[in-house]
Amino acid sequence: MITINIDPIAFSVGALNVRWYGMMYVVGISAAFFTAWPYAKWKGFTEDQLEKIVIWAVPAGLVGARLYYVLQQPLGQYFTDPFRILAFWEGGMAWYGAVFAVVIVLFIAGWRMKISILKLLDVAAIMAVVGQFFGRIGNLINGDVIGYQTNLPWGVVYANPNSFAARHDVAYQPAAAYEAIIDILLFGMLWFLRKKVKPGILFFIYIIGYSVSQIIVFTWRDNDVIFMGLKQAQLTAIGVIIAAMIIFMAVFIRQKRMKRST
Repeated sequence: MITINIDPIAFSVGALNVRWYGMMYVVGISAAFFTAWPYAKWKGFTEDQLEKIVIWAVPAGLVGARLYYVLQQPLGQYFTDPFRILAFWEGGMAWYGAVFAVVIVLFIAGWRMKISILKLLDVAAIMAVVGQFFGRIGNLINGDVIGYQTNLPWGVVYANPNSFAARHDVAYQPAAAYEAIIDILLFGMLWFLRKKVKPGILFFIYIIGYSVSQIIVFTWRDNDVIFMGLKQAQLTAIGVIIAAMIIFMAVFIRQKRMKRST
């Protein structure tokens, strides 16, 4: 078995606890920004455009991820202590919430700045998969994205008493590690194709790839079954795949018609 015995609280400043999870978000956003920046410039975006978009997209993504997670939880605890609704540094972020929020921001930004929304989405795909990877490291330290108990040799024991794992003396399926590996594979695919495909294809590959990974990984995640043997994230993933395919086909048909008319 693999043992992780890292205190999720990196350090404290007075009453404020600074968690590794929150720090990984800072690292992930920074790494995503610097990784995608050259690609965005190659796509034709200016520094001024990118800075304005990032200023709005990053907070929207964090708030969206947290709110989507909160909506899936018993809400009584948040009515009692409303401040915890935005306590994203504690853990508890639903990535689809970030995706939905950022896509809305990108559509608004593209429309207002009169720039290609499809190209923006491609840049966002690169940023998303890089940021996700570092977020999963935070999950591993937190012990808040775990699977069922297991006897597999790569099962993880979250030994630190401050870990979010239900028990600290048994091994769990390392769901966060599975997702981190998927992020690496997705990044490799996107990076290889980034200059080889038409605008919008990169984002389509990302969102479909990520959604398929959620359907697979959540078979090992210790979450409640909601409908027909499926969990909340799996149902969301299926809905996103269907919606993405419909939108992609609509865009593809529209572009084909525009080419014929010119």
